[in-house]
Amino acid sequence: MPVADTKNPKIPPQKQERQPGLQHEMKPQPASRTDYPGVGKLKDQVAVITGGDSGIGRAVAWAFAKEGADVAIVYLDEHRDAEETERGVAEHGRRCLKLAGDIGDESFCKSVVERVVKEFGKIDVLVNNAAEQHVESEFEKIESAQIERTFRTNIFSMFYLTREALKHMKKGARIVNTTSVTAYRGSPGLIDYASTKGAIVSFTRSLSTALAEREIRVNAVAPGPIWTPLIPASFEEDKVKDFGKKVPMGRPGQPEEVAPCYVFLASDDSSYMTGQVLHPNGGEIIGG
Repeated sequence: MPVADTKNPKIPPQKQERQPGLQHEMKPQPASRTDYPGVGKLKDQVAVITGGDSGIGRAVAWAFAKEGADVAIVYLDEHRDAEETERGVAEHGRRCLKLAGDIGDESFCKSVVERVVKEFGKIDVLVNNAAEQHVESEFEKIESAQIERTFRTNIFSMFYLTREALKHMKKGARIVNTTSVTAYRGSPGLIDYASTKGAIVSFTRSLSTALAEREIRVNAVAPGPIWTPLIPASFEEDKVKDFGKKVPMGRPGQPEEVAPCYVFLASDDSSYMTGQVLHPNGGEIIGG
C-alpha cells in the first residue's frame, strides 16, 4: 500500500526563535493520530510522559489513551499545545494531568511524581521523552552553559524522574526512554545533544539490568528525522525545508509513525524485551 500523502507533506521554510518549539505554529502540522483501533493494551494504567505536549510525546499520549491509559504530560511552558494534547486524550475517555515546569530541576521532578501519585494513585509506565538541542557547527564555540542545559534536560532529568517514580512502580512496570539515531551515527552540529542521546542508550541498558530482578522492564526508542517542533526550533529555514530527505525513505517521519513503538514497549506485547532499542528512522542502518 502506498504511503499516504499526509505522511509526506511539503515542508516550507520556517524558523521558530524559541526552544522548545511550538507545534501549533508549525506548517504543516505533524501527524499525531495513529489510525489503528485501540484494543485495551494499557487498560486502566497510568503513564507519565515528558515532552507530552507536542511532537512524539503528544502522539504517544494519544496512542496510550486509545489503549486505555490515563496520562500525565510534563512540559516546560507550551500551554496551548498541552491543552490540545489534553483534548485528544479526553476524546478517548481518559484523564490527562498537565504538569508544567523544568525537568532539569530535580525538585520539580520530585513534585511531578508526587502529584501524579496523588491524582492517580500509581505509576505503571514512565516515558522519558523530553529533549532540547542547539545547533553549533564549531565545537570550540559550544558554551559551557549550553552543555549543562542540554545534559540537564536530556539525561539528568531521566535520573531524577526515574529515581522518584521507582518508589511507586511495582512488578511489571515499564520505562521507555527516547534516545536518537544520533547516538549511533553522531552529528557534527549537535555534539552535546548526540552525547546525551548516547548516554541514554547506556542508561537504558544499565538500568534494565539493575531492575530485571524487580521485573521492571526498561527499553528505548531511537527515532530518526521526525517532524516535531524541535526541528524549526533548532535549524535554519532552508535546512528545515529539506529535513529528512537524506534517509533511504526520502522523507521525515511523523510522530504517529513512532508512537506504536512506545505502545509496544509499554505493553505486554514486549514482555520478553528489556535493555533494547527500537529504530524508527526511515531506513538508516546503524549498529546497536
